Order: sequence, then C-alpha cells, then structure tokens
Amino acid sequence: MNPNRWRLDGQLALITGGSAGIGRAIARELLGLGARVLIVARDPDALESARDELAEEFPDGDVRGLVGDVVDEEQRREVLDWVEDHGEGLNILVNNAGGNLSKPSTDYTEDEWREIFEVNLFSAFELSRYAHPLLTQHASSSIVNVGSVSGLTHVRSGAPYGMSKAAMHQMTKNLAVEWAEDGVRVNAVAPWYIRTRRTSDKLADPDYLDEVLMRTPIGRIGEPEEVAAAVAFLCLPAASYITGECIAVDGGFLRYGF
Repeated sequence: MNPNRWRLDGQLALITGGSAGIGRAIARELLGLGARVLIVARDPDALESARDELAEEFPDGDVRGLVGDVVDEEQRREVLDWVEDHGEGLNILVNNAGGNLSKPSTDYTEDEWREIFEVNLFSAFELSRYAHPLLTQHASSSIVNVGSVSGLTHVRSGAPYGMSKAAMHQMTKNLAVEWAEDGVRVNAVAPWYIRTRRTSDKLADPDYLDEVLMRTPIGRIGEPEEVAAAVAFLCLPAASYITGECIAVDGGFLRYGF
C-alpha cells in the first residue's frame, strides 16, 4: 500500500468559513494530513483565534488566514488573488461558508431569502469558477462543498436554506462532470445536526433535542470532526476515483426523515 494515498503533504487548501465549527475542524483535519491551509472568515477576531490555535497545535504546519466575506464579489476576487500570490495554484477548495435564517416561508422578506442563496450557493459557485484556473495547474485537484441533509429531504430549517443546499448538491454533480477532464474532482458532504455554535440554541431545547435524536439511528448529535473526516477523505489521493458524490454525515437520519 502506498501511504501517500492517505496524505496531503504539501497540498494547498482553501477553506471558507474556516474560523469556527465545521470549518475550523476541516482546517485541523487537513493540517494533520500535511496540507498547507488557508482559511477565510468574516470575523477578524475569530479568524485570528482559529489561526493561532491551529498554529499552536501544528507548530510545523502552515496555516494562514484572510478576513473576507465571500458574499461580496470584490472580496471573493481578493481571496483568489491571495491564493494566486502563493504562486503554486490550488489543490483543494472547501466551500464551507454558509448561513441561515429559519422562519415560515411566507414570513421572509425578499432580501432575507436572497441573502441565504448568496451565502450558501452563489458564493460557492463563483469561488469554484474563479478557482478553476488555479486548480487545473495540478494534474489532480479537489473541490468539496459542504451541503446539508436539508438539500435532500425536508427538515425544519426553512425552505430557502433547503433550496440553496439542494442547488449546491446539483452544482456539485454538474461541475464534477464538466471538470473531470480537467482533473478536478467535485464532491459534497451533507451533515445533519452537528454540535456547533450555530446549532446550540435549538439543541438546548430538550424537547426538540429528543425529537432530533429519535430520528437519528446512531442516537446522538454529530461532531464537527466527523464532518471534517469525510471532507478530508474526499480530498485524498485515495479517493481519486470518486467525483460527483454527496456523502451524508448524518448518523443515519436520512433513512428516517424528520
């Protein structure tokens, strides 16, 4: 067995929304596999905290941060210019930045539901397109999109969120086919409830938590590191024949629905 199939030594990875939760866990996982990691986030304090924590945990690693809002067109281009300045193309892009505002469909303002699409879908599509010339500088590279079970079945997260994630899953399939000849694999993961700051309020309601766990065969909430492991696998040379896939990280939830 070639051990390099299970390593990412020297590869350059860009992670959006990388300062907390799933994004930070992905950065940690990729650093542990030898990748050089670039993280982007909107909050400068959270970004600095994440970068310092990761640098302390991996003193021989290479982790850098850039403050940026991937919803903003100009800042998206600044992110890719920053990557290009490294002069080695890009091996891995993880489109993890996302957001939601959960309410009944008739209660959204137009600006509110459009913002959900901007954050979850349009930013990922534009970053993928802008990153394409950098990704194709290598014989094999990878994009992983962080989708959601909300894009695969109904959950109580709000229609625009589910719609945006379903579109992200379809985008994953389309780009996987279109860019296969360029050596760019494109896959997605679809988490269910994961223990992060964003989910903490809902899961603090014991009745709601009981409902969630009743629909989760494994019987517990997932951890960010469990999503990160799936993302990392899809980036590895060992996954070189996998593209256009969406791996649910859901404790079996999709076998039940909600």
